[in-house]
Amino acid sequence: MTKLSVNINKIATIRNARGNNLPNLVQVAKDCEKFGAQGITVHPRPDERHITYQDVYDLKPVVNTEFNIEGFPNTSFINLVLDVKPHQVTLVPDPPGVLTSNAGWDTLKQKDFLKEVISEFKSARIRTSIFVDTEIANIENAVSTGTDRIELYTGPYAENFNSNKENAINSFIQAANLANELGLGINAGHDLNLNNLNYFKNNINGLLEVSIGHALICDLLYFGLENTIKKYLNYLK
Repeated sequence: MTKLSVNINKIATIRNARGNNLPNLVQVAKDCEKFGAQGITVHPRPDERHITYQDVYDLKPVVNTEFNIEGFPNTSFINLVLDVKPHQVTLVPDPPGVLTSNAGWDTLKQKDFLKEVISEFKSARIRTSIFVDTEIANIENAVSTGTDRIELYTGPYAENFNSNKENAINSFIQAANLANELGLGINAGHDLNLNNLNYFKNNINGLLEVSIGHALICDLLYFGLENTIKKYLNYLK
């Protein structure tokens, strides 16, 4: 079964709007696990507009499944990850100020940088994943960075799903097949939801994990947290 890691950034966004501790981020993370989620994802950004660095430290002792920290590997992020030592770090090429992650790494141009950062994390026994698109060259060059996994950026898939789902999935199938041949683990994330998730999962061989935040948080407003997580898990079976 593909694992579900719940990105709780939006919970922090709601909390930060009022400057108190409602909703309680730590409790939400614990409840996500209680209701069946197999991981918790956070993406602390330099301006701490949602997840703060302190949140990461607060979550570390209470996350009993898989703790995944994603973000751009600047010095402060690297130091945070090395200090907290999550199960997985996902490197995303989003510069400060970007609204949300919207592209993958150029694994050829940025190979040396990624290789250095990944080596540091792997020395600390932290599993690494890098955000990539479906360009074949970026999948091939990911191997030489030393990463354990890739996370397929599924924004384009979600954007084109309703108009032509077969065309939308095609490049992802090819990318996943190549990743499997090269021995790279496969994660996926961005704009996956209850409408497009099952089709994606059923067509991607070796899909280990999906990270879902925005859509899942929107759904829980209607279905509640427990029912929402159960719906996503059911689509991943």
